[in-house]
Amino acid sequence: MAPLLEAQHVRKVYRGGDGLLREETSETVAVHDLTLAIDGETPSFTTIAGESGSGKTTIARLLLGMQPPTAGTVRYRGMDVGALDRGQMRAFRQDVQAIFQDPFEVYNPFYKIDHILTTPIQKFGLASTKAQAAEQIDEALRTVGLRPEETLGRYPHQLSGGQRQRITIARALLLKPKLIIADEPVSMVDASLRATILANLHKLYTDFGISFIYITHDLTTAYQVSDKIVVLYHGTVAEAGGVEQVIKDPKHPYTRELIHSIPAPDPGNSWIEEEVEEKDVEVSDQATGGCPYAPRCAHAEARCEQMPPLYRLDDGRVASCVLYDKQEKLEGGDLTQIIGTTSNEE
Repeated sequence: MAPLLEAQHVRKVYRGGDGLLREETSETVAVHDLTLAIDGETPSFTTIAGESGSGKTTIARLLLGMQPPTAGTVRYRGMDVGALDRGQMRAFRQDVQAIFQDPFEVYNPFYKIDHILTTPIQKFGLASTKAQAAEQIDEALRTVGLRPEETLGRYPHQLSGGQRQRITIARALLLKPKLIIADEPVSMVDASLRATILANLHKLYTDFGISFIYITHDLTTAYQVSDKIVVLYHGTVAEAGGVEQVIKDPKHPYTRELIHSIPAPDPGNSWIEEEVEEKDVEVSDQATGGCPYAPRCAHAEARCEQMPPLYRLDDGRVASCVLYDKQEKLEGGDLTQIIGTTSNEE
């Protein structure tokens, strides 16, 4: 059986020029070569993490069919997402839902919350009567911690950012999807509400068997909710494996830097124990196919002029670094072998 959603050697390049009538003068590789799959049967919670510009949001847009890949394919149940017919796209939209970063921009301000929640029920034929639809909406709102009597009948601007984001989660839940792709869902929400929203997402995973791809720059929240993690740097996979092993004992030099940059709550502890000096490498050298982290890496050497493959480490994770070139290469660079699927009973 084909996976629910898969990316096969996906690459995304953005090309830019000086103007509409001028030739394209530059290109940015947002995603270098990504292969992974989510089977949709056994629930899994995978984080894709990285700093701004790492390509994580581009991956989300590619998986959702919002952008076409420059090379490779994104497939839904074995079918190219870019070639789905109307019926197939309808099924795709029900099975694969999205939660976006900005809860202030996703709603039409002229529609009440009732309309926002009843529309997917009507469009996908999820209820046979108005009473049944009302019951489904009531249950979804209560699942994410909202009281229907205090939420329905109001406009989006009358709700807080945290309430709006929870309505987005409730709306996704109504469709009973197999997978939710959540792109920085708590980055624009007050810190006091982040834990609540993360708990909502995790409840959908544990109680409803919904798989998640969680996009974030915040490794602390990744550690709280996910089972597996993929760390990106400039469109390439630096490291991937179990979230606990990667965050507690990072192997790739970039992952180590990322972990060490998290401020410690104890003011007596140093924020960053070691400061890494950038090497004197021209930007043009970074575009020749070598390791993108080499200009910042304390371990960089001549071999880094070639893009390293993903190496299998002894503990089951993978890392893209020549420090591990004695290890076996990950066949085909397929991250499915590493992130696989994880039971929500773990």
